[in-house]
Amino acid sequence: MSAWQLSETFRSTSGEVRWDRLGQPGGHPVVLLHGTPFSSYVWRAVARALARHHEVFVWDMPGYGASEKSAGQDVSLAAQSKVFTELLAHWGLAEPLVVAHDFGGAVSLRAHLLHGARYRALALVDPVALAPWGSPFFRLVGEHAQVFEQLPPALHRALVREYVSSASSPGLRPDVLDRLVEPWLGDLGQAAFYRQIAQADQLHTDEVQGRYGEVAIPTLVCWGHDDAWIPLAKGEELAARIPGARFEPIAGAGHLVQEDSPVELTSALSAFLRQQN
Repeated sequence: MSAWQLSETFRSTSGEVRWDRLGQPGGHPVVLLHGTPFSSYVWRAVARALARHHEVFVWDMPGYGASEKSAGQDVSLAAQSKVFTELLAHWGLAEPLVVAHDFGGAVSLRAHLLHGARYRALALVDPVALAPWGSPFFRLVGEHAQVFEQLPPALHRALVREYVSSASSPGLRPDVLDRLVEPWLGDLGQAAFYRQIAQADQLHTDEVQGRYGEVAIPTLVCWGHDDAWIPLAKGEELAARIPGARFEPIAGAGHLVQEDSPVELTSALSAFLRQQN
C-alpha cells in the first residue's frame, strides 16, 4: 500500500486539521482539495507528480481522513469553506493555484465567492456544484443518519465499501479500497461517516450557484466521462456558467478520476497549471 502520512497539524474552527506539503518552494504553490467520502490520499499520485515543479499543499478536511472527528462537529460545506480560508492564511498563500475534487470543488467556490479567497487559477474535478446533487442512496442516508449510525460494524463496513467502490468506473484495487474505507471504521469513524452525509445540505451550493459567472480567473473543469455519481452533462453545464472555462472529459474514468486515470488527469492539470506561470 502506498504510504501517505500528513505530518503537520492546524487547529481550525472545526477541529484539528492534518496537512502536509510536497516539493520545494519556488514555483507557484498548488493546493489540493479532496471530496467526500474521501481524503487527501486520493491525490497522492497527482500530488507527487505536481511536486516536481510546484510546492503542493494537501490536507484532510475536519471530519475526514486523519483529521479530527468528534461528536457535534460542524463538517458542513459552510464550515469547510471557512476552514479552507483559515488554512490559506495560515500557510501565507495569497493567490495559490487550486485544484479541487467533488465536495472540495464546492468548498473552493464558496471560499472564493463568499469569503474572498483569491486564487491564481482554479481546476475543478467532478465537483459538487450544481443542483440537484446527491444520489438516492446519499439522500436516504442523510434523512435517516441516526438509524444508519446504529448498524452493526460488519454491515456498516460492507455498506461503505460498496458505496466507495461505486465511485470508480474500472474498479479500485483492494488495497486502495481498504485505505479509503479505513477512516470510516470504528466508533469514531462510523459516526463521522453518517455525520458528514447528514450535514450535506444543497443550500450551501444554492447560495453560490447563481454567482459562478463572477469567477474571473482561469478555470479548468475536468470530468470523468463515466462518472456514475454526477453525470458528464453537469460538467458541461458548469463550464458554460464560468466565463472562459475550459471543459476536459477524461475517458475511461468514473467519479474518482484520480484513481481511474491518474496519468491523464495529471497531464491535463500540469498543462493547465503551466499556462498560469
